[in-house]
Amino acid sequence: MSEFWLYFNIGLQHVLDIDGYDHVLFLIALTVPYAFKDWKRVLILVSLFTLGHTLALMLSVFEVVIIKASLVEFLIPITILITALFHLFTAGKSGKKESITFVAFVTLFFGIIHGLGFSNYFKSILPGEKVDKLVPLLEFALGIEVAQIIVVLIVLLLSYIVQTFFRFSKRDWTLVMSSFVIGVVLPMIIGSDIWKG
Repeated sequence: MSEFWLYFNIGLQHVLDIDGYDHVLFLIALTVPYAFKDWKRVLILVSLFTLGHTLALMLSVFEVVIIKASLVEFLIPITILITALFHLFTAGKSGKKESITFVAFVTLFFGIIHGLGFSNYFKSILPGEKVDKLVPLLEFALGIEVAQIIVVLIVLLLSYIVQTFFRFSKRDWTLVMSSFVIGVVLPMIIGSDIWKG
């Protein structure tokens, strides 16, 4: 049981780590246009991310996929930017129901990219044969899922407070938060090691 808590906690900390705020940024960009009534849709998106993340870790642990770290570190902020821009340009427009497939694809893709970004560290903390890494991987994935739900609930709560008590429209809230995410993520892209060759 203590081993379960160890890997569950690593997953939890992986998302909630203040130094690795790219994960939280993506969750903000993803959740910002939704409200509590959309909880099923948000849960599907968050679970898709975890699925992508876990799949990428599995492929990496079994050495099916090997990718350059600098490319992964570049692609992570790109996927955050795409999500934030998408919500920036669709804020206040009807037809959000049709757009879930695009957001779902980006979410799954982000999960895969982020999982690849974490794979080297994950492999280094897991001793033993490849097969022995499967259960800790699932425990880690559960920690990620719980941490993401915590972040999403905080964003939904903030959204509710801002729209109910401060009379922000849903459109304005989405525009402000998407712009904030874009403002934080652009320097990450510009400062990426990928430009250094």
